[in-house]
Amino acid sequence: MTLKRRQFLKTCGLATLSSQIPLITAQGQSPNTIIKPPRLEFGDTVGLIAPAGIFEPRYIEVVQQYLTNLGLKAKFGKHILDRYGYLAGKDGDRAQDVNDMFADDSVKAILAMRGGWGCNRILPLLNYPLIRSHAKILMGYSDITSLLLAINARSRIMTFHGPVATSTWTPFMLDYFKRILFNGEAVTLKNTNSPEGKVQTIVTGKAKGKLVGGNLSVLSAMLGSPYLPTWQNRILFLEDVDEDVYRVDRMLTQLRNAGILNRISGFIFGQCTDCKPSKGASFTLIEVLQDHITPLKIPAWYGSMIGHIQDKFILPIGVDVEIDSQAGTIRLLDGAVR
Repeated sequence: MTLKRRQFLKTCGLATLSSQIPLITAQGQSPNTIIKPPRLEFGDTVGLIAPAGIFEPRYIEVVQQYLTNLGLKAKFGKHILDRYGYLAGKDGDRAQDVNDMFADDSVKAILAMRGGWGCNRILPLLNYPLIRSHAKILMGYSDITSLLLAINARSRIMTFHGPVATSTWTPFMLDYFKRILFNGEAVTLKNTNSPEGKVQTIVTGKAKGKLVGGNLSVLSAMLGSPYLPTWQNRILFLEDVDEDVYRVDRMLTQLRNAGILNRISGFIFGQCTDCKPSKGASFTLIEVLQDHITPLKIPAWYGSMIGHIQDKFILPIGVDVEIDSQAGTIRLLDGAVR
């Protein structure tokens, strides 16, 4: 017990120290350079972690089969089946699995099993210089937003907002997965021609900038922390689930008051699944979005295929893009892997 406690404190100390010193890499890159992770190849090993909520053990076999079908192998984190209340293990153990997967040279990409809640708790325990020196694909969404933004901001590597391991891997997602992460294509992300793919333009126009974003609730909870990227001339994308419209209004107000919305050059709201107004006097979601975004006079739309839905985009955080709010398209200006 004493040794475990000593190791945990050592990890905390290193992580705290690492957040206070400049990032240096063996290649001598500038700390401000965003590193592209290596692309996936058939036969590669994908590390599976549970940095947030618990999941049912039966998904282990399902996820292994998904990866096998993609020509990939699975390697599970040491603590992936741990339980600590509603968390998938204690903070130090979940953070250790993240650090270990980045340090493991046999692992070529890292995929979160699910979201839930808990990633914010482990951000001070991550070894950001180590992560930068072992850049690799990290993907997830929802609560995984915390990891994606913090590692992009502190380790300066490109991260990927996309399905978690327990998502339903539809042909739509698999197509983008292969084109972006295997082939390194600079794709154009465009909604399907279906009722669910309808785009509502808020402000017409085109804009360029680095793509950044994730879950609105998680992002709001990170404000004031040292784990967020810069916002100047960024294209911000957001999504959420099961939130009353007034709460979306409250969180967007928080982003505005924090000086974020007036710095970005473009805005995309994906899907707000099961976000309904409460009974009585209210606004619709689109009215709230228009109220906050129209005065900014930046290209913006609602309804992109981002969020808690089956068919969702894979979005590289940190890549340069051009958006067209009338067409509802996100065009990558460069590949996101090397």
